[in-house]
Amino acid sequence: MDGEVGEWVERVAAFLTREYGLPPIAGRVLGRLMTCDPPEQSAAQLAEAVGASRASLTTNLRLLVAVGLVAKRAGRGERTAYYRVDDDAWQRVIRRRIATLGSFRDITRAGVELLERDGGRAARVRSADAAFAWLAEAFRDAGEPG
Repeated sequence: MDGEVGEWVERVAAFLTREYGLPPIAGRVLGRLMTCDPPEQSAAQLAEAVGASRASLTTNLRLLVAVGLVAKRAGRGERTAYYRVDDDAWQRVIRRRIATLGSFRDITRAGVELLERDGGRAARVRSADAAFAWLAEAFRDAGEPG
């Protein structure tokens, strides 16, 4: 991976490492899968493209599959698995994350009720609850993405 696409893939890796704590290899694999042609790549192809060992690649592919950004497919009767980023992967992952954050609001609300008379602890939980309330309102106002 060289040239401008390779630089872009490195930007993806750096962002995901800095903002989400993903290993750089995971970011490189994701960036590669977002830009490669054909869109499905074997582990061997990915290892060569991002300069990773098979062991490191396997670990990072498992991580990306687990979070839902990368799909793993094996053809009928084939031994080789292929990986890709589905067109709706980001939307699915983001919607799931939003739903999870909304679920945490139920927990913060219960914490506010539990600690309502306790100064510092209640204030911290109230602050978290307010943040999740704001988030719920922001996404309610935004409606469904088009």
